[in-house]
Amino acid sequence: MDDTVLKTTAMAGDGPERETESAERALGEGEAAGAGTGAGHQVFAMQFTSSPRGARLARRLAVRRLEEWGHPPASDTLCTVALLVGELTANAVRHGRVPGREFRLRLALDAQARLVRIEVSDAGPEWPRTGSVAPASDDESGRGLLLVDTLAARWGTMPRAGVGKTVWAEVSADPTTQAM
Repeated sequence: MDDTVLKTTAMAGDGPERETESAERALGEGEAAGAGTGAGHQVFAMQFTSSPRGARLARRLAVRRLEEWGHPPASDTLCTVALLVGELTANAVRHGRVPGREFRLRLALDAQARLVRIEVSDAGPEWPRTGSVAPASDDESGRGLLLVDTLAARWGTMPRAGVGKTVWAEVSADPTTQAM
């Protein structure tokens, strides 16, 4: 299957205006930018600075892409994907950050299988714990992967080409509201 993929890097040190402007321009490029690959399979991929700002931008662009793919803002699919992208990108920034390296977000929608796959890749050497270790009730963090485990149909990790790892999650997708 031929996946056309959007590849854009927001450079470290770019201001939020430039990073957002570059991403907005990339989103508007249509089919050549990965908005559609035909036969009900859609792919979006982009690299972001490994910062909280980059994680927020990744989540915002994932939401916009799902809307363009026919999932309205209040749909279960869009809400679940937004939450999972937020958790996985925050983890990439917090636990997988390597100075000078970006993280990568890839979304793939298979409309026929009604499945959205989220992949977040970072250069960090530590892999997430996949066991269900519940944090203490007074812990201020540590619940992100429990949310991923609860909301995703499946999730896991795999080596990243070169260095680091990819954490992926699959979400069952509602039918879209528009033709592909």
